[in-house]
Amino acid sequence: MARAGIASRREVERLIGLGKVAVNGRLLDTPATLVTRDDVITVDGKPIGTIAATRVWRYHKPVGLLTTHNDPAGRPTVFDAMPAGLPRVISVGRLDINTEGLLLLTNDGELARALELPTSSLVRQYRARARGRVTQDQLDKLKDGVTVDGERYGPIEATLDKVKEKAADTDSRAPANLWISVSITEGKNREVRKVLESVGLTVNRLIRLAYGPFQLGTLDTGHVEEVGPRVIREMLAQYIRPENLPQGNTVETPAPVPGRRPAGSVVRGKSGSPMSDPSRKPSRTRAAEAAVEEAEKRPAKKEGWAKAKPRSSPGGDRPKRPFKPREERADGERPRRDFKPREDRTPRADGDRPKRDFKPRDGGADRPRGGKPAGKPGGRPFAPRSAGPRSGGDRPGGDRPSGGGGKPRGPGGPRGRS
Repeated sequence: MARAGIASRREVERLIGLGKVAVNGRLLDTPATLVTRDDVITVDGKPIGTIAATRVWRYHKPVGLLTTHNDPAGRPTVFDAMPAGLPRVISVGRLDINTEGLLLLTNDGELARALELPTSSLVRQYRARARGRVTQDQLDKLKDGVTVDGERYGPIEATLDKVKEKAADTDSRAPANLWISVSITEGKNREVRKVLESVGLTVNRLIRLAYGPFQLGTLDTGHVEEVGPRVIREMLAQYIRPENLPQGNTVETPAPVPGRRPAGSVVRGKSGSPMSDPSRKPSRTRAAEAAVEEAEKRPAKKEGWAKAKPRSSPGGDRPKRPFKPREERADGERPRRDFKPREDRTPRADGDRPKRDFKPRDGGADRPRGGKPAGKPGGRPFAPRSAGPRSGGDRPGGDRPSGGGGKPRGPGGPRGRS
């Protein structure tokens, strides 16, 4: 019945004593009854649900909560702080009201009991802040176990924080706070506090960092996170019945939001300020307005400093400018320029290249044909070409003597043949 999430084991015993539990139609008068999966169990005439697969959660317990389902004094418990939608769970061991840190939760009572037993040899790791003075040699003696007030405690690993130890050694006045790492395997009631008190220390803060293979890690205070089925099969298979092992590789439900919100409560953001609409997403407009408000809260600058120009609008980083109509523009995207006539400029010649200043060449105004400049050593003198029209088709005429070859003859007449 506890596995089905009906009630705790003690509550089930109470229901049996009241005659509310029946197996196959027969009321039970003792909890010492063997049942199988084929038996029909009812509570007040209603059959209980099927047994769910084993599930495990990590919970970062804060200070001020009791590890119990019901407190006669009405003090808050860790189960009162569980998120809505979480099935009935039980804790693996306990953490007292002033202890914080990792607390394992499960829906499998057999698993919880198996993990609590000292025979499981699961190491519980703690971080303790204590007031007083102690040496590492004193803490090393705890490895052999210690008896406190007639109760025997098993081997304990305790390591003094070296940084804090050096800081305490420099101050010979009142005892200082020390940080100590403690590892135990039994987990008796208030074991860490009692053992450290036996060596002259008063624990004023205690944090559980690990329980067996499970670590507190970066889990936020008050948050609950479910362990995946694959991890349960790999780490805890020896403590769980094969038929109760979870299947698959993903959790059944998403990670629940920690804590139950009472009706009418205000949803708050990370900064703690109320949010009028929790579904709203951050936008550039709200970010800009927040930046302006933050800037206005800054203290005024000292005299002599240049004052910043006040912003006319919080809608952006640049101040708003007064509206001025634009002047009419000519066609096109470029603004129209005032016309100014060019002075002392000659018109450009046709083509893409600008016209250069004219400089007369030596040896005549025209460039000699043949590609050789006039007056070059070994070159031939050229006669000016007549301005008359050419005759004879495409070949020039007038500057070559008739009957000559393909080359012009110089003033000395045709060359002689050798």
